[in-house]
Amino acid sequence: MIGRIYHVGLTVSDMDRSIAFYRDVLGLEFQGKIFMSGEETDRMFGKKNCQARVAYLNGSQNVETPPVELIQFVENETHHAQPDLFATSISEVCFYTDDIDAVYENLLAHQVVCLSEPQYFDFTAQGFGKSKAFYFRDPDGIILEMMQPL
Repeated sequence: MIGRIYHVGLTVSDMDRSIAFYRDVLGLEFQGKIFMSGEETDRMFGKKNCQARVAYLNGSQNVETPPVELIQFVENETHHAQPDLFATSISEVCFYTDDIDAVYENLLAHQVVCLSEPQYFDFTAQGFGKSKAFYFRDPDGIILEMMQPL
């Protein structure tokens, strides 16, 4: 009954800054924006007079690849909590690359906070193969992961 993931939503504090990061730094393609308001939006988010700016970006034309949905609530206070890999929640959004070292150097050149340099993992004994990966943060501190299967 449940199919593929449709999108991955991230609440951001500054839509323009976040679009620039995901588009210009990570290289995702900007797909468009919508504005949400009205009774349906109030019911959806469980908040009276709720308004939201929403943007979609994707790194693939493949329909099976879900886009990143950025949400900025307008005239509503958002609570900035420091994302934590060790807290019960969504821990990160992982992006695929075929050149993790170049991506890592590009992120450093853009002063992006990286939690480590790319790390090598060999999980062939568990049936998952080899990869390199590292975590980094977007402008709101949201934890993201970059992975390159080897």
